Amino acid sequence: MSEVRRRQLGDNELPVEQHLQETFERTMEEGAERLHRTLRSVVITGLFGGMEIGLGVMAYLAVLHETDSHLLAGLAFSVGLVTVLLAHSELFTEDFHMPMMGLVTRQAGVRQLGKLWAGTLVSNLVGGWVFMWLVMHAFPQWRDTVEESARHFVDAPFDLQSVCLAVLGGSTITLMTRMQKGTESDLVRVVAAVVGGFLLSGLQLFHSILDSLLVFGAIHAGADISFLKWLSWFGYTLLFNVLGGIVLVTTLRIVRSKELVVHYREQSPADPDGSRKRTRNTG
Repeated sequence: MSEVRRRQLGDNELPVEQHLQETFERTMEEGAERLHRTLRSVVITGLFGGMEIGLGVMAYLAVLHETDSHLLAGLAFSVGLVTVLLAHSELFTEDFHMPMMGLVTRQAGVRQLGKLWAGTLVSNLVGGWVFMWLVMHAFPQWRDTVEESARHFVDAPFDLQSVCLAVLGGSTITLMTRMQKGTESDLVRVVAAVVGGFLLSGLQLFHSILDSLLVFGAIHAGADISFLKWLSWFGYTLLFNVLGGIVLVTTLRIVRSKELVVHYREQSPADPDGSRKRTRNTG
């Protein structure tokens, strides 16, 4: 009876709440759009994302330099996430939820996901490297601040605490993007970005892209940090960011929306090249 009653109360015919279906469709469709971008588009939006998140790092360093408060600096860092949101740029770790929804509903294939992930990751790092060169030459007085911030990450031992910080970093930004897709209000999306920025930077969670920009800034400022040291930290942080975003956030929501996943998989016949056509069910 509860299922019959739920259908009577909602406007949709599927065995899930109406708001869940609407959020699922928005997430699936944007994920499919990202998966079907050309490589040129992936690279350009990734470069913009790396440079624009650098605005948040710049704000973070400015506040940290003046106040020595990571919590206040974390609030300032949210400028970067708001910029990425409103400028429709791309951060690698934002791609753990939406594209996965497009993948599991057969809107695209694994090849498209690999192109999106690899292209966005590399271009984020390149864009961030260039932007931090500009920042550190514009504000050389931040040298000690950026080096101390960078060493918090690259000097951290590979232990349980570091793993947990990386898992939380990945799950936090993935949940932030999930929250933003759960509403059509730009104001609420901005609030979600501020919350995400505060948690990520204010609590110094390990985030493969954001914290790499701090390391790049320290290298540009002349700090004795080698690329090998950065790469060793980056490697395990990237892995556990992915696990945190996919396991703690995305997988649980796929299980929660099992009926919708099955429904849209059936509505998405395969293309000749093995990818999937994007379709939308109006209910």
